[in-house]
Amino acid sequence: MSTDPARAPRPRDRKAQLAAVAAGLFRARGFHGVGINDIAAAAGVTGPALYRHFTDKQAILAYVVLSGIDDMEAVTADALTDSVPASEQLQTLLTGLAAQAVERREIAALWRWEGPHLAREERREIRRRSGAVLDAWTKLVLTTRPELPAEEAELLCWAALSVFGSVSVHHTTVARKRFIALLVELATAVVETTLPSATTPPPAPVAGLGTPSRREQVLAAATALFAERGFHAVSMEDIGAAAGIAGPSVYRHFPSKAALMVAIGHRAADRLALAAEQALQAPDEATGLRRLAASYVHTLLHTPELLVSFTADRVTMPERDKADLLRVQRDYVGQWLSLLTAVHPGLPAREAKVRVHAALTVANDLSRTRRVSGRPHLQAELTALLHAVLGLG
Repeated sequence: MSTDPARAPRPRDRKAQLAAVAAGLFRARGFHGVGINDIAAAAGVTGPALYRHFTDKQAILAYVVLSGIDDMEAVTADALTDSVPASEQLQTLLTGLAAQAVERREIAALWRWEGPHLAREERREIRRRSGAVLDAWTKLVLTTRPELPAEEAELLCWAALSVFGSVSVHHTTVARKRFIALLVELATAVVETTLPSATTPPPAPVAGLGTPSRREQVLAAATALFAERGFHAVSMEDIGAAAGIAGPSVYRHFPSKAALMVAIGHRAADRLALAAEQALQAPDEATGLRRLAASYVHTLLHTPELLVSFTADRVTMPERDKADLLRVQRDYVGQWLSLLTAVHPGLPAREAKVRVHAALTVANDLSRTRRVSGRPHLQAELTALLHAVLGLG
């Protein structure tokens, strides 16, 4: 009789489990912030064991992203089947998507913002399949709101998708059943939004006070390049060339790319703080919250540093700087929460956080989504969508 200790049974779907671990790490750190050894260690396996299932890190990301698309397709097919009455299909769809987001929140938005790290063929497949899903959603919305132009219905579908994706950008949670119901409530409010047709007039241009300093020129060049190519695809030499100086000269102003990103993050925070201070000079909390939402959208669409700063927590930078930027972000979100709970005094604190993050994510996502970011009335439309998510009527 053998005296060898019994081996624990191997999980039935080890590949899916490894991918789930990787998805959580990608969500927290971004694609470039995660290595194969990180995934193996978090999963409790060796590197060679991981390679038995995936050829490289990119293959893991592809598996995760495509599985998310699979889920979206399955939920859509289930909702649009003949077994679901036409009058109930939209709510069935939103409920299915909400459940999927709650149950797999680590990949709720991963496919949209980490997809560019995949091979061209995989990106093409993602665009094709996600486009088909969005087309199906748009047609469904048009059956309930036939008065809408197709482009507006599509915008509302993107916004609803952002509501579900918002669960991946924070860690606040509520009981599963209530969480799903809350996301359905917010997505329904988005889909039912009446979008304004008037544009918000742009602010009058401010005359410059002279040539920007060399440091400011470097910062502006870095911001533009990071926005266009991403942090990791840009070198200090690229930044120097864009600023009209030699690459090594950039180091006189910033010791590293990470230092540049820290400066961009603080610049974005300063702009938000200034806009918020002006917005909060309101006669009541509801007006203040409306103005705060409008100020955020305006700052987002007119401040390149803000879009770039969304990736600040995913790059290599000193922990002290990460913590400082996180504190500033939390303080800013705290202003939204304070106003929202004053406007809706019976709203539980966690549900208020879910609402605020959903509103911010709608604005953040749609301002970066090429299909809708060029709309002429986008500033007014985003503001209306944020008001809907915040329950401002």
